[in-house]
Amino acid sequence: MASGNTIENGALAPEDEAALAELLASADGPLRIAGGGTRPIGRPVRGRVLTTRRLSGVSLYEPGALTLVVGAGTPLAEVEALLAAEGQRLPFEPMDHRGLLGTTGEPTIGGVAAANVSGPRRVRAGACRDFLLGVRFVDGTGTVVRSGGRVMKNVTGYDLVRLMAGSFGTLGVLTEVAFKVLPAPELAATLAFEGLDLREAVLLMTRALASPWEVSGAAHVPGADGTFRTLLRLEGFADSVHYRAGRLAERLSGFGAPETDTEPASVAATWREVRDVGPFHEREGDVWRISVKGTDAPEVAERFPEASFMFDWGGGLVWALVPPGTELRARLDGIPGHATLVRADATTRERIAPFPPEPAAVATLSEGLRRKFDPRGILNPGLMT
Repeated sequence: MASGNTIENGALAPEDEAALAELLASADGPLRIAGGGTRPIGRPVRGRVLTTRRLSGVSLYEPGALTLVVGAGTPLAEVEALLAAEGQRLPFEPMDHRGLLGTTGEPTIGGVAAANVSGPRRVRAGACRDFLLGVRFVDGTGTVVRSGGRVMKNVTGYDLVRLMAGSFGTLGVLTEVAFKVLPAPELAATLAFEGLDLREAVLLMTRALASPWEVSGAAHVPGADGTFRTLLRLEGFADSVHYRAGRLAERLSGFGAPETDTEPASVAATWREVRDVGPFHEREGDVWRISVKGTDAPEVAERFPEASFMFDWGGGLVWALVPPGTELRARLDGIPGHATLVRADATTRERIAPFPPEPAAVATLSEGLRRKFDPRGILNPGLMT
């Protein structure tokens, strides 16, 4: 074993970037790359587990410049606590998959970047990749690669930063990530509408998101009693939030009078439930993540009367809880978009491609990138195929 690499609960755990580079350069078999081990998404990978948990720590945080540079193995909770102490946050609201997937461990900031994990606020703020300023990673040859920077400015050359976001460790192992962060709002409010059907809910969310009142969350969520709540979120300075909430309620008065909640703990809990797909926790079945045009979401649900659904991003993101082993892509024929199998047993993930099949030209490009960055095919081989 290369110097600087230790064994942690049976996994290879490099202590720094140099040790990781040495390990990858000398690897003689496939490796299953893991941050905190909380997101086993994709086809099962057979290989030695390599964790980035020891590659942790903050190397630069400048609140005034809205810039954070941190080791990839740093727990997400530590990053969020550090930012909160300065009245700041990660704008893209990363999801915690543990409740949905039934996993343990500790989510890492590198895992968030590698999977491009983004929550309800993406509908307004953008995705994780939109706030990545730079990355450092080690590719499958053991070469250390740096792309982007540590400040908010344009850079020239290939955009490897965005390429790495969503690559799930198949092109390289992240060692450091640099983010743009934003101030946390003074107040957040939830407007909740009761009892709307799917089409009414999508129409309401579409009108709300098209309004000038800066809606930062729009979801249609099942409750424990089987009824649905349609939720809208507003954030900002307190006076602004109260004013916008009133104007938005007026604009949507045809859908009934909403219940408005501004109690911080309650609002946070509501959107954490949306973010983490709380209604599907501890329920039997496979879970799919379907990205479509928001106005197509009701038709998606109508094609699967046996399933349970939850809408986020104004309907643009559909979470579906279906019977185990269901292959739903064929039944979505004619609806533009793509579907990802997020939760299923290993047998189902072997039989059904978890990630959406790529068009031929894109598949050729993807394969070329993998050959360039991982010519021996040792990094999460087969995960995304």
